[in-house]
Amino acid sequence: MMFQHMFAEMNEMLDEISKFYPMAQGTQKQELTHKWNLLKNMSDGIIEEWLSFEEKMGSVRENWNEADASSYVLPEMKCDAYEKGEGYYKLLMFSKALEQFKIVVQGYPDSLVGRTYLAMCHLHLQQLSEAASHFTAVLERATSSRLRSIIYNALGCIEAQRGKRLKAKEYFALAHQSDPTLPEPLANLQACDHSSGKLKFGDELSPLM
Repeated sequence: MMFQHMFAEMNEMLDEISKFYPMAQGTQKQELTHKWNLLKNMSDGIIEEWLSFEEKMGSVRENWNEADASSYVLPEMKCDAYEKGEGYYKLLMFSKALEQFKIVVQGYPDSLVGRTYLAMCHLHLQQLSEAASHFTAVLERATSSRLRSIIYNALGCIEAQRGKRLKAKEYFALAHQSDPTLPEPLANLQACDHSSGKLKFGDELSPLM
């Protein structure tokens, strides 16, 4: 494929830089530096274009999920606490939402959507241990690739906030593998690589679950 050929050439160039740059001098060092800058610009450009493409794919996927969701509603999503919790969550009132989703999970302990919302509330409130515990419980039973991607991405954000950047990047990679149409994992992976930008998680939960 076209991309395989392009990345093969980029890897060959990177191998050359890695091998000869430490001992290079003069003109050779300048040429290798130029190649490095070229690779860096190509890498940044590819990531930006890919993120834009993933965002568009995510929009298409959300439309599909909304259509699918309209034909089937989980029992817990009909209860008063769930509706209130979702409303508070959308208003960014996470403490209030947390109280409601605790009620949902008490009534429906096997509810993946309820527990995911509960975990997201904990995460927004910087209660990392509680969030990680609920996310892990959901991940053990989740079969939806979209949900698994959301969970892996959230776990990556938790590890990043704990200062464990390598572990965070592993989770972001797993999130992208689980569902390449979810844009947040790649954006977060880029943020980790450059030590910049705000981590993204849990913007849109409803369509998924």
